[in-house]
Amino acid sequence: MSPYSLTLLSGFLAVISVNVVIAFYIYMAMKEPSDKHKPDPVFLAEAKASVSQPTGEADSSSQSSKKEE
Repeated sequence: MSPYSLTLLSGFLAVISVNVVIAFYIYMAMKEPSDKHKPDPVFLAEAKASVSQPTGEADSSSQSSKKEE
């Protein structure tokens, strides 16, 4: 085989092998039961509290960072 053919063959084999590994990881992720992982209730409460904070605090902090620049 010519060097060009060997390069093409090795490139195709590399792409195919990477795709097989990716497909395996996707298959394993889909096979995993969804009820296995439960989020931490304390983390959820803190996250909801941080999202529901008034946006005025965020505006003042962004304005102070602009002044520093």
